[in-house]
Amino acid sequence: MQRIRKGDEVIVLTGRDKKRRGTVLQLVDADKVLVEGINVVKKHVKANPMAGTQGGIVDKTMPIHISNVALFNAETGKGDRVGVKVEDGNKVRIFRSSGAVVGAKAKGA
Repeated sequence: MQRIRKGDEVIVLTGRDKKRRGTVLQLVDADKVLVEGINVVKKHVKANPMAGTQGGIVDKTMPIHISNVALFNAETGKGDRVGVKVEDGNKVRIFRSSGAVVGAKAKGA
């Protein structure tokens, strides 16, 4: 079971985007993720009239290693490690610090 999935809100632990949050757009492969607004680079693109693309410098989001991000826990306001637990015969993701189920609504809300 993947501990970080598409659509999860994550916080960056290391690198130039440290402490910034974003949403996972895509899992590139087993150990890289694409996070919205994180690890954005300038890419020089050559014009291709046959494909109808214009040349120039464009911003491109590059993948970041999955070990450099942590799932954001809204209750604590920090990044948190994720564990897997079996409840009623189904695997669910839980936050390691509190044991709360990931994505479950708070009881007071």
